[in-house]
Amino acid sequence: MSEDSDQLPLGQRMDDWCEGRAWHWRALVLTLFVWQAVRCLQDPMGPNLFAGINFGAHEFGHLFFSFGGEWLTVAGGSLMQLLVPIGAAAALAVTAQDWFGVAACGTWLASSFANLAPYIADARAQDLDLVSFSEDGAGHDWHYLLAHAGRLKQDTAIARSVTFVSALVLVMSVLFALSLLLRMVRSKKPAAMR
Repeated sequence: MSEDSDQLPLGQRMDDWCEGRAWHWRALVLTLFVWQAVRCLQDPMGPNLFAGINFGAHEFGHLFFSFGGEWLTVAGGSLMQLLVPIGAAAALAVTAQDWFGVAACGTWLASSFANLAPYIADARAQDLDLVSFSEDGAGHDWHYLLAHAGRLKQDTAIARSVTFVSALVLVMSVLFALSLLLRMVRSKKPAAMR
């Protein structure tokens, strides 16, 4: 990518990126990702395409943020679960300017938010079966975090807000992806398999 292309307005860079790109297979990928993110919104604890990587990112986050003391170590799981799809989207945007990849990462981010909501809602009740790699056993991250913030009684309200954010991120990601697909369809160059 040339330095001159970095000076173009974002819309023009997206148009240039879409020129000659195949939309067919991307539409199928988008359909799969949206279906999985919607499944996660409907049943956040159920199986979906993003569940394993969200869990791995969450558990890694506790280790990664352990340098920052107990509060950051506990918060680090949920934080990393959100930072990984955001980081993937940023890497795709900056290094490859793969705008469709950014939209796909948005569906993953939506699933991450949806996956956190029942965990947050369970902060007072602590009924969920928790998994941990710690020899001390699993502590409830969100009970700890909300209790320390004096917001334990708002656990379900916060969870509803997180679910709303999840749906909003999903809608924005889908609209962005559809706009890219439309640009590809309108492209004047014949589509390649790229």
